[in-house]
Amino acid sequence: MVHVIALAAAVVLNASANLLLKFGMHAIKDAPSADAGAGAVVTAKAMATSPCILLGLVLFALNVPLYAYALDKFKVSLAYPIMAGCGFAIIVTVAGFSGLQERLDWTQWIGVIMILAGVIVVGSRLQS
Repeated sequence: MVHVIALAAAVVLNASANLLLKFGMHAIKDAPSADAGAGAVVTAKAMATSPCILLGLVLFALNVPLYAYALDKFKVSLAYPIMAGCGFAIIVTVAGFSGLQERLDWTQWIGVIMILAGVIVVGSRLQS
């Protein structure tokens, strides 16, 4: 059971980290000092001081040992589809209903449901 909790926590941390990176880059892009010709150095400095990006990197780092711990019990052919599929569902849901303006149409929502159905099928064999 502890391995299942570790995998679930890894999924949430990974999805949250991806969203924080997107929110951070969205804020940098919208910042008054961000002009098209600013260049890579200015962007890198903005990224290095962005709380969202820094927190996202921390969450990625916290995700790794939890996912590794889950892999100690589960086959990667089971754990990774759960990680990717559930993480994708979290990301598209939050991105679709946040200020990121990443709206999905009904056919894309059907795709998300199909991905989650696949995760359920894969996860129904949740054993080592």
